[in-house]
Amino acid sequence: MSARPVAGSLLALALAVPLLAGCSSEDDAASESGDEASTAPTGDAGEEPEEDAGEASDEAERTPEAAPAEGDAEVTATLAENLRSPWGLAALPDGTVLVASRDDGTLSLVDTSDGEPGTVSEVGSVPGVRANGEGGLLGLALDPEFESNNRLYAYATTASDNRIIPLELRLDAPEGERLDAGEPLLDGIPRGEVIHNGGGLAFGPDGMLYATTGDAADAPLAQDPDSLAGKILRIDPATGGPPEDNPAPDSLVWSLGHRNVQGLAWDAEDRLWAAEFGNDTWDELNLIEPGGNYGWPEHEGDGGADDGFVDPVEVWPPSEASPSGLAYSGGALWLATLRGERLWRVPLDGAEPVAEPEAFLEGEYGRLRGVLAVGGDELLLLTNETDGRGSPDADDDLLLRLRVR
Repeated sequence: MSARPVAGSLLALALAVPLLAGCSSEDDAASESGDEASTAPTGDAGEEPEEDAGEASDEAERTPEAAPAEGDAEVTATLAENLRSPWGLAALPDGTVLVASRDDGTLSLVDTSDGEPGTVSEVGSVPGVRANGEGGLLGLALDPEFESNNRLYAYATTASDNRIIPLELRLDAPEGERLDAGEPLLDGIPRGEVIHNGGGLAFGPDGMLYATTGDAADAPLAQDPDSLAGKILRIDPATGGPPEDNPAPDSLVWSLGHRNVQGLAWDAEDRLWAAEFGNDTWDELNLIEPGGNYGWPEHEGDGGADDGFVDPVEVWPPSEASPSGLAYSGGALWLATLRGERLWRVPLDGAEPVAEPEAFLEGEYGRLRGVLAVGGDELLLLTNETDGRGSPDADDDLLLRLRVR
């Protein structure tokens, strides 16, 4: 179906704003400032909180459900090697893993049964994908009823737009017939010629499909309630239209004012979080409020609340982040970063961090793209050295299994 118009009455905060100059890509080196990068990123842009001897310790103030201040991340297995421009990631009920190739427009199945680099077999191509820069075959999301309907969804860039395509996966079918594409669930999402296509896709606890869109390198679109660009969308998968309980019942927009969100995750209380690429100052971790306006392009990082925007919970300099994937496990959020080449852990007590973010795997595997919680204390993690911006080794890219706490 075609993209439905977004209601102009969505939010009173939608503004007509000028395009900001600055860097444009997921992790363009030109965005790096000349200042020394911060080693202790915080939600207040690096200011150190003053100690108060009269205050109870952080440990004493935490609720019983709070995550420990310190965690750990250990790579326990390399499940696949020689993946090409991997982007989307989905774990099937039988333990195998689907990986989308951004540039090839293909889906591959990884056999993870023995914990060693397993067999990687292509299951099919998604029709119409046009890879260019940051666009191509991006996010994947399994239908909640996948075991009975074999359906999943892909976010893909075409020659004219970005769109969400339903797919049927039949692994018992003959080779060449394992993947069928249906008519787009949603099309007409603005496409960046090279950058800012968003691409995150995930089903929420409510059974609705959430998608992240970039501003298509046209920053004012993020504040335009009539555009699908620079938004988080909430979609009824049965119709491709907006659920009745969206902030505006005739609009797909769940939140706006985003530059280029890719990672989505829900915590134990079903709160939605998003990882967002900033321009040249701050990348962001945001707690998403229905109808919330996150300020781009008027604000980057903190400082928008006085103007009616929602401030981020944490920020990082782009040299330490450029976050793509996001997952929740063990009471903490885990951000996979491209330019930062590290996995950030943000421990939570409810909706608040309980300690400074911790970095793991820094520089060990290069650029990190996707991260997926698969139950217990395990994450799956995709490296991304073959996306045209890395320095791939002979066995890149990798699918890793991690144990975290």
